[in-house]
Amino acid sequence: MNYKKNNFGEKLSDTLIWIFLIVFAIIIIAPIIFMFSASFMKSNQILRMPFSWIPEEFYFQNYQKAIAGNSGNYIYIRNILNSIIVSAVVTISTIFLSAIAGYGLAKFPFKGRNIVFICIMATMMIPFEAIMVPLYLVITKLNLQNTYMGLIVPFLTNAFGIFMMRQFLITFPDELLDAARIDGANEFKIFWKIVFPNSLPVIATLGILTFRAQWDNMLWPLLVIQSEEMKTIPLYIVKFTAEMNTDEGAMMAVAAIASIPMFILFFTLSKYFLSGANLHSSRK
Repeated sequence: MNYKKNNFGEKLSDTLIWIFLIVFAIIIIAPIIFMFSASFMKSNQILRMPFSWIPEEFYFQNYQKAIAGNSGNYIYIRNILNSIIVSAVVTISTIFLSAIAGYGLAKFPFKGRNIVFICIMATMMIPFEAIMVPLYLVITKLNLQNTYMGLIVPFLTNAFGIFMMRQFLITFPDELLDAARIDGANEFKIFWKIVFPNSLPVIATLGILTFRAQWDNMLWPLLVIQSEEMKTIPLYIVKFTAEMNTDEGAMMAVAAIASIPMFILFFTLSKYFLSGANLHSSRK
């Protein structure tokens, strides 16, 4: 009897959890669905109450207006390319440098290791706004305004990435490393051939989070970029919506185009991302 009650309680608990997750997922996904649907609507249908979820007719001119821009110079394509270059380079450098630093902090018991790690973690407590002006002065002195280097260099790595890699590599089997050393492999070869390939879940997780942060970064490009050719997607969206404030369909199209690369990246790496998230939660 008690077994049946416990079994019923577990099923009820699982059902309630699933209902909560489904409702929560719908709340999150609904605005995204409406954004893509509205990007094919005319402005008068978007503003109609109650909301219409399906376009009366597919109005593809919204995408033409979004890509052409207010001046018709198709600068949006260049801005998309800028965001892809900056986000990709920052993501690759963050993964590689964070992995090396995390490997050193996790597997090399040098003197002062914990102090170094604490100092790195302490930088996470400093808001970007506090160091924004000094960074801008440095970039200005180095004449890196309106350049890819000016957008990339301040974000080559971050404390969160080092933390993630270190926490993952702490539990990496030392036996594998010792066996490779006995076979005569140097430390860099051990890292590149053994450690790095076996860290794909945390690498994918860090890669997605880093790429998304740079893809959405507006404050720093707003400071260091003045030319239209070097602007990134967030700056284009702000400028476009400010000038095109009566064409809601074109605004939705701009937002939809900007979100596509992130969806592609996430669904490509979702297998590794989800396993990395589960691994991280299981170690808490």
